[in-house]
Parts: sequence; C-alpha cells; structure tokens
Amino acid sequence: MPGGVNSPVRSFKAVSGTPVFISRGKGQYIYDADGNKYTDYMSSWGPLILGHAAPAVVRAVKKAAEKGTSYGAPCEDEIELAKLIVKAFPSIDMVRMTSSGTEATMSGVRLARAYTKRDYIVKFEGCYHGHADYLLVQAGSGATTFGTPSSPGVPESFTEKTLLANYNDLDSVRGLYDKYRDKIAAVIIEPVAANMGVVPPADGFLEGLRKITRDSGSLLIFDEVITGFRLGMGGAQHKYGVKPDITCLGKIIGGGLPVGAFGGKKDIMSMVAPLGPMYQAGTLSGNPLAMAAGLATLRKLKEPGNYKKLRGLSLNMVEGIKEIIKELGISACVNSVESMFTIFFTEPNPVDYRTVLKSDTKKYSKFFENLLRAGIMFPPSQFEAVFLSLAHTDRDVDRTLDVVHKALKAV
Repeated sequence: MPGGVNSPVRSFKAVSGTPVFISRGKGQYIYDADGNKYTDYMSSWGPLILGHAAPAVVRAVKKAAEKGTSYGAPCEDEIELAKLIVKAFPSIDMVRMTSSGTEATMSGVRLARAYTKRDYIVKFEGCYHGHADYLLVQAGSGATTFGTPSSPGVPESFTEKTLLANYNDLDSVRGLYDKYRDKIAAVIIEPVAANMGVVPPADGFLEGLRKITRDSGSLLIFDEVITGFRLGMGGAQHKYGVKPDITCLGKIIGGGLPVGAFGGKKDIMSMVAPLGPMYQAGTLSGNPLAMAAGLATLRKLKEPGNYKKLRGLSLNMVEGIKEIIKELGISACVNSVESMFTIFFTEPNPVDYRTVLKSDTKKYSKFFENLLRAGIMFPPSQFEAVFLSLAHTDRDVDRTLDVVHKALKAV
C-alpha cells in the first residue's frame, strides 16, 4: 500500500513517527497491535460520537448483518434514517444516501449546477470537500498536511470553473460575484472549517453568504459531513441560524460505517434521478449495515442530556488547555466549537487558511509525540480536529489535561 496506509494522514508522516496500527477499540479507548492502550480523541475523525463499539451500534449492526450485508435494493432502515435527518434539518425535505462524504459533496455540486444551469462554483481556501478533482484546489485536511493543496493528475480544465475565496472574508466572495455573477451555480463551504483545524465562522459571515447567493440566484451548499449531528441535532446550520439550499452529510449518520448523504428542499431534490434528469447512483448507497449503525447512533443522540454532556466535557478540556498555555507562556492557542477543537501552535487565533498556515508544525509534531507516549491519541496533524465522545468522562479530561501540561511544557 502507498505509504503502508489507505489514507495519507494515517501514515504519521506529518509527525515524523511510525503509524500506530489499531487492533480494537472500546468506549474512549483504542488498543494497538503491540498491546498499548490510548485514550482516543480522534473518534475515527469524527463519526464515533458515542465512542468505540458502542453497545447500541454493535447490536444494530449484528442484527442487520444476520439478515444480509447488501441488497442492491431498498430497505426499511433507509427510510427511517432519512426521516430522522429530515426532522433534524429544517432545510432538508428530501435526502439521498451515498457511500462517502466525497460522493455527497460531488453530488451536491452536480445538483447545484443542474438546478441553476450554471457552471462555476466558489469554494474556500483550506476547506476540504473530499477528493473529487474539481474540489481538490487549495484543500485542507491531508492536502494541507503534506503541502500539496492541489494534486497532480487533476487537469487544469477540471478546476478552471472552481473559484477560490478566503474563509471569513465576504469581500473576497463579493469580488468573485462581481466578475462571475450570473455564472456561479453555488458556494460550497464547511460552515465551521474543520479540515484546516477548527476555524469558526466570524460573526455575520454565514449570513452574508446566504444573502449573496440568494440575491444572485445561486445556491448555498453547507458541507456538514463533520459538523452534522456533531454540533447538535441540526448541525451548524441550526447553531448559527442559517439555512443552506443543499446540505451534505456523512460521518455520524453512519455510526462508524462508510456513509454520506445530500439533501435539500423538494424543488431542488426533484432534479435527482429518477424524479429528474440529474443522475446519481451507488451500489452500496443506503446499505443495511450503515443505515442500522446510523439509526442507532442518532437515536442515542436524541436522548436528553447527551449534547449537554458533550458540551460540558469539551468546555472543561478547552478551558483547561487555555489555562495551561497561559501559565506556560507559550505561543499557542485553541479554536473550538462544541465538541471539537484544535490546538494551534501560533498566535493569535487563526481565522482563515493563511493564518492557519503560520502554525509551527514541528512544535505540534513534538507535542503529538509527547502525548502518544503518555497514552493520549490526538490527530497526527496540526491541521485536523480533536473530537470528544460521549464515552469520555470527567476523569479522562482531568488526566488528559495533566498529560497536556507535561507535553506542552516539554515542547
């Protein structure tokens, strides 16, 4: 396998180490092939909001697997999961399942182009929307980690209709609309950037995008693959009170299994085959295992007090780290939204891709290595998010803060 892995950031290349190979996970812990135990704050890059091998999810997947792993035909759980998604997101009347977040964003963009009969799209520097060719331009996530924000193998003609704006900068968006106004099909954005590390939207930024797109007759696409059900039942759009035209989901709605989805109002989604002419399909879309895992996860999240618990754990962790940074007097800061955060080795707090890139990645690498030796698993990249889960406890947070203090002091 290239680099010995099936996804680049797993290689630990960004932190100059040897990748940890995991043999199993349970609750808030993961165990490597050598028997070492770690308190895990990657949560499989976000979807394991209940923790590893959550009993409700395991039971649901076992029950589904006993009936068959794939049908290539509709199953009842697809409808039940769709109902939960539609109820949680007022901007969604209809939803189509896919097998990955990349498929969801790719399909969302295709839908916007079909609906508006326009070709150009606007994306933001540092926002990652999967590895579709025309979206792999100044992307975040692993593309930032390895210094290749654009990829060889992507012809210029594939990206010539992808326009770049600066995150949290409405003027950069207005400038593009001044030039391409009637040609822009959609703006696609992570409403809370999480693939260049966590960068929250500035006050009025999302509202400004909503107005610009509405006034110009183009669509607003929220990529909530990470933030959907992570920031609450209605995702970022509920938290910030801004409704997009198309929403892309993934991660949590599959409960740890491969999944994605895109949805919107009925008039837009009616463009999708078989109702309309915009084609999209997938053999494993809506497969019974992912649907069962997703249903079990969302039903658990709906129970009273769960998001309050997550919020409390995260607040204690973030405020504790901020106090440590202040006490040690080091050049670092924390960006956070609900149960996800990033420690950046830079000051002041990053607000866009350019300020994110001022981070000292060598210091982060040393910090990561110090944590790992003490049994704490943070993401092996400065440009990723830390995720808490409902399996974590106050005791985990206290112990983690103690390790973080020692790790930062050593750095």
